[in-house]
Amino acid sequence: MTLRNGLDSLLRPEDSVLVLIDHQPYQLANLNSHEPQMVVNNATALAKAAKAFGVPTILTSVIADRGGLIFPQITDVFPGQEVIDRTFINTWQDLKVVDAVKATGRKQLIIAGLWTEVCVAMPAIQALGEGWDVTVVTDASGGTSVEAHQVAIQRMITAGANMMTWMAVAAEWQRDWARTEHAAELTGLLVQHAAGSGIAFLWEQQLLNTPVPRAAG
Repeated sequence: MTLRNGLDSLLRPEDSVLVLIDHQPYQLANLNSHEPQMVVNNATALAKAAKAFGVPTILTSVIADRGGLIFPQITDVFPGQEVIDRTFINTWQDLKVVDAVKATGRKQLIIAGLWTEVCVAMPAIQALGEGWDVTVVTDASGGTSVEAHQVAIQRMITAGANMMTWMAVAAEWQRDWARTEHAAELTGLLVQHAAGSGIAFLWEQQLLNTPVPRAAG
C-alpha cells in the first residue's frame, strides 16, 4: 500500500471536494457508534468549514421520501442547493453524484455519512480503486454499532483511505494562521461546534480583555 505522507498529502481547500451522504432521520434513528447529537454537530461543523473555505460540497440522500430529508442543520448551510436523491446504496454508483464531483475538477475527495459501514465504505472503496485521493471524516459519520463503525474504518484504511476528524480537516484547510481571510470564520466554528476548545478560546479572550489590576497603595 502506498503510504500517505509528505506535505502534498495534506488537504488543501483548493483541491478538496466534500460529499455528505445520507445524514437523514432513518439512519440517525439506528446510530449507535456515537451520541447522535455529536454526529449532527460534527457534520454541521464540517459543512460550515467547507463553505467557509470555498470547498464545493455535494449533498446526497437515499430514498428521502421514506428515509427523511437531510438534517436542516446541514441544508441550511447551503440554502437552495439541490440534494441529489438516490436509489443506489453506493453513492459512487450514482452517475449524477459522480459527475457533480468530477465537475469540480478537484481530486481530494472527502466523505462523511451515515452509516459508516455501508454508505461511507462503499463509495470510499470504489473511489479509491478509481484513483481518487479519499479522506473519510470519522466523527461526522457513524455506524449501527461501535464495532460496525470501527471495522468499516479498518476496512477503508486497508483500501488506502485517509481518516480524519472534522477539526483536523478544518485545520489542514487553514494551515497557517497568517492566512487571515478565513481565520475569523474558523474561530466562529470552534466557538459554535468545538465545545471545550471554543469555550477555552472565549475564556482566553475574556482574560486578555480584563484590565490589569492596579498596584496596592
